[in-house]
Amino acid sequence: MKISFNGALLDIETTPCTPTGWLQGNGLFESLRTVNGVVYAYSRHIARAIKSAQIAQINLPDLELVEQAVEAVLEAEPHPDGLLRISFGSNDQWAVVHLPYHSHNKPARVRIHPDALAPDSQMIKSYPYGHRLAILEEAKLVGFDDALVCNTDGNICEGAVSNVMMSIDGRWVTPPTSDGTLPGIMRELVVEHFGVSIESISLSRIDEIRGAILLSSLRISQPVASIDGRELEASQSFSDKIRAMVTLHSLG
Repeated sequence: MKISFNGALLDIETTPCTPTGWLQGNGLFESLRTVNGVVYAYSRHIARAIKSAQIAQINLPDLELVEQAVEAVLEAEPHPDGLLRISFGSNDQWAVVHLPYHSHNKPARVRIHPDALAPDSQMIKSYPYGHRLAILEEAKLVGFDDALVCNTDGNICEGAVSNVMMSIDGRWVTPPTSDGTLPGIMRELVVEHFGVSIESISLSRIDEIRGAILLSSLRISQPVASIDGRELEASQSFSDKIRAMVTLHSLG
């Protein structure tokens, strides 16, 4: 498999990256969806990476070189449905990898993750990412598709590897970043185009939630079928509207 490492197109085995293109050590990353070689929300992801790099004090390479590397990797490793990951290491190394992506085609059964996480008002998308993937795998081991994470203040934050929005009191709301929610790109788009409110959602109100949708740059929009076994109202229609909006407004 070909990846771009520090701007050079190389066989992945000749780089210090893992078999799935993760850089060693720590740094920032952006995961982007591609469909037939078209990258979704590229400019928004790069803008977020710039902000994250300022917070983490990480130097980014020339962004024109990054764009050229993305084009080279998409040509070398084409996938009709793909995961494009751009990583920026704290040691100034950077990498671009394009992997096949398998869509989520059915509503998710989620649980509340048993361990609360301390809220972080400056959430950035960073690696190593194993702690988040472990939450997801733990949920799957006990029969769920995903998990919702809460903070130590008792508020729902997001999914294991996604943002979440919920229907409560007849309105769609999504938690604020001050509760420990990553400023996700799809979350940003639904707030802009559908008027989704940003406000804290206390775990104590879990039984008031009528519907929920998981949002991420990869899955785009996935309805939630149930939370801890309690069935929710169907959200497929709204989820489909979000997907249509993304196709229209997140290219480029």
